[in-house]
Amino acid sequence: MTRPIAIHLPQFHPIPENDQWWGRGFTEWTNVARAMPLFKDHYQPHIPSDLGFYDLRLEETRIAQAELAREYGIHGFCYYHYWFNGKRLLQRPLDDMIRTGTPDFPFMLCWANENWSRRWDGNEQEVLMRQNYSEQDDVEHISFLCDTFFSDRRYIRIDNKPFFAVYRPLLFPDIRRTTDTWRETARRLGYGDLYLAYVQGFNFRKDPAELGFDAAIDFQPDFYTSLPTEKPSIAQKILNKLLQKKSLYTENSIRDYARYVDLVKRLPAPPYKQFPCITPMWDNTARRKTGATIFKGSTPEIYEGWLKHIVRNYTPPSNSENFIFINAWNEWAEGNHLEPCMKWGRAYLEATKRAIGHE
Repeated sequence: MTRPIAIHLPQFHPIPENDQWWGRGFTEWTNVARAMPLFKDHYQPHIPSDLGFYDLRLEETRIAQAELAREYGIHGFCYYHYWFNGKRLLQRPLDDMIRTGTPDFPFMLCWANENWSRRWDGNEQEVLMRQNYSEQDDVEHISFLCDTFFSDRRYIRIDNKPFFAVYRPLLFPDIRRTTDTWRETARRLGYGDLYLAYVQGFNFRKDPAELGFDAAIDFQPDFYTSLPTEKPSIAQKILNKLLQKKSLYTENSIRDYARYVDLVKRLPAPPYKQFPCITPMWDNTARRKTGATIFKGSTPEIYEGWLKHIVRNYTPPSNSENFIFINAWNEWAEGNHLEPCMKWGRAYLEATKRAIGHE
C-alpha cells in the first residue's frame, strides 16, 4: 500500500508582514481572485467551491480540510514551514493545530527555506525576509521543531523517526554539516534519529545520501524536463509585430499537460531512494504578471492515468517508506490544487481515490 501525502500551503490568512508588504488583508486569495484568462479556453481564475475563500485561522476550516482529504484517501498533509533565524511566518494554523489537538490528521513539515522577495510584483531582487544559515541556527531550529512538532502524536514518522523535508538544500553553505547537526541535536534531546528528505526542484537531482538525507522527494511539475513550449501561430506573430505587442507566448511558458505526462511516464526511476510526486495541474499566472508557467489541457482523467501509472510502477523501499507526494492540496495561486473548484468540483479528489485504490 502507498500513502498519499498532499502538500499544504498555509498562506490563507492575513499576517502583519503581508499587510506591510502587499497591503492590508493580503492573503493568497488576493492573487487568486484577480487572475484573468490570457487565451481561449484558458482556465482562470480558479475559484474554490466546497470550502470557499476560507481563512486558516478558523478551526472549522482546518477540520473541514482534513475531513475532505481523509474521505478521498489522502493519508496526511505536508505543511510548508517558514523559519528565518527564529522568526516564523504563517505559523498560526500550525500553532493552533498543536494547541487544540485538531484536526486529528497526520502531518509533516517541509522547510520552505528561500528568501522572501517581491517576486509577485516582478521585483525579485528586493528581499523582504532573508535566510542566514549558521550552526547555531541549525541547533535552535531543530530543537524548536523537536519540542513543538516532532513530539506530537500526529506527526508522521518512518520507523519512529520524524519525517522532515527541506525545499532547497543547495541554498545552504554546507548542507551535510546542517543535516549532521540536526541529527546530533535530536539525539542529544532524546528524540532519537530523524528521517530527512529533500525536494528535487530547480534542476537539482543528487543521491540524498551524499547530502546527509535519507531520501529525495520528486517535485512535479519539473520545469526543467525538456518539453517544448508552445509558440504563437504565424498570423499571431504578424499581428503582434504590426501592433508592436509582446506575445503571451514569449512572456510566458505554455506547455501541454498531456504531453508532459506522457514524457514523465517514460523517465527511469533513479538508483536511490526517491518518493514520487504528481501534480493535478499548474498555472501560476495569478502570481506573476509575466513569466508564468502554464500547463494547459489538464483534466482529472489524465491526472488519474498518471497517478495509476505511479502506483503500478512504484516499489516502496520498505513498508513504512511508501509515500506518494501530491503537489498540491491548495496551491490556488499556482492553479495547482486538489481542493474542489467551480470548474471541476471534486473530480480530482475522486480521481485520486480511484487511482490509489487501483493498487
